[in-house]
Amino acid sequence: MAIRSLTKEQTGMARLGMVIDLARCVGCDACTIACQTENGTPPGIHYAPVFRKEVGKFPQAKVVFLPTLCMHCADAPCLKSCPTGAISRREKDGIVLVDQDKCCGSKACIAACPYGALHFYEKKSGRYGEKITEPEEYGLNKFTPGTAQKCTFCVHRVDQGLEPACVITCPTHCRIFGDLDDTESEVSRLLRQRNSVALRADAGTNPSVRYLP
Repeated sequence: MAIRSLTKEQTGMARLGMVIDLARCVGCDACTIACQTENGTPPGIHYAPVFRKEVGKFPQAKVVFLPTLCMHCADAPCLKSCPTGAISRREKDGIVLVDQDKCCGSKACIAACPYGALHFYEKKSGRYGEKITEPEEYGLNKFTPGTAQKCTFCVHRVDQGLEPACVITCPTHCRIFGDLDDTESEVSRLLRQRNSVALRADAGTNPSVRYLP
């Protein structure tokens, strides 16, 4: 699949966000695996899980899928609840990040997030038993035990003008990434043309991830 790059103008966006077209999601988990591979997340920590639910009754039963990730909320409860100021929002694009050097491991952000998007990294461990392989050791060095972890919109890719790994990997193009404040962007066009919903709208977080039902 061809890699789509962000334009030079997009790299300085006011608010980066994502639109997820649920009608296109086939539950292949490509996004989950791509995220895990790109970020090298520790065992048991998945930034982009896909949830499944069977709806209806035979013979009309079907399975529906809900891809999730951090919502990078404009009014982020995790940011407000953090006692050490470890969580911040980038001014230039609205991406919410955790500074592992400042995180004290209180788990206040995990309790505050209405989306279950933050994860606690308990201790360093391998995927295949107690022994940690050399490649795993290299990848895990990016993570500090006793800290909160979350999706970053692949900020290291965004800073290079590239889209998140989950976006470029999706075979059905159900994840669309761009500038929510740019009226000419694909995400803005989709939000204008189709009714969108926010997960847990009752939480009032103003998330940067919207769903097309």
